[in-house]
Amino acid sequence: MADFHIVHAAAAFACAFAAGMINSVAGGGTLVSFPTLIWLGLSSVTANATSTVAIWPGSVGGMWGYRRELRTVNPRMLYLIAPSLVGGIAGALLLRLTPSKLFDQLVPFLILFATILFVLQEPIQRKLKEAKLVDHSSPKWLAGAMLFQLGVALYGGYFGAGIGILMLAALGILGLTDIHQMNGLKNLLGLSINGVAALYFIWAGMVYWPDVAVMAVGAVAGGYGSAGIARRIGRTRVRQVVIAVGFGMALSLFLKQ
Repeated sequence: MADFHIVHAAAAFACAFAAGMINSVAGGGTLVSFPTLIWLGLSSVTANATSTVAIWPGSVGGMWGYRRELRTVNPRMLYLIAPSLVGGIAGALLLRLTPSKLFDQLVPFLILFATILFVLQEPIQRKLKEAKLVDHSSPKWLAGAMLFQLGVALYGGYFGAGIGILMLAALGILGLTDIHQMNGLKNLLGLSINGVAALYFIWAGMVYWPDVAVMAVGAVAGGYGSAGIARRIGRTRVRQVVIAVGFGMALSLFLKQ
């Protein structure tokens, strides 16, 4: 039994380390951490909540790394924090209200959707660099931006994987052209969405704490050590691994149903 616990903890640490590294290099770490927790025996709802809480500390470093670019963001863009918080908590509430059997049926589709978004990430980013500026002073622009961000945050609080790609696409449509500035804002908004969802999951007792403790350390270590590892592996190879894992796990969960 003790050996089983050691293997479980080692697997949880390894998937969180990989998720922290992937999030820092390419994004999409949830596609590794969430399915792994299901394979380790957690229910899909508990695995989702546990993954969100455990991986969140590792994402703080990502935002801090873009602090210089964040200082140059149009102040009106910071209004998007409000719908991020509202949508994040609403999505977390919706997850708690979703019956486990229904969420089990949704999981393969959610993973497949997030993986497809991940595949499209680089083409989207290339298009974003060609985006034209829009009138940020327009009230209609601000209302539309906040409404879209509310939808992204609702999805993020409910599941989470792929929200960074959705936000990058939205920010490009809204007129941002500096990809580093966009990544900084994306990390700040993602931190808000996942942070409020994580707090709710903790308050509602939805997380499996033994895995959270191990995975939080792994996520921070993965995020911190990702630069050297990424240089050796290469960003393209990391992306290929995430895509293979995402499609593979979606297929395995479809077959399991």
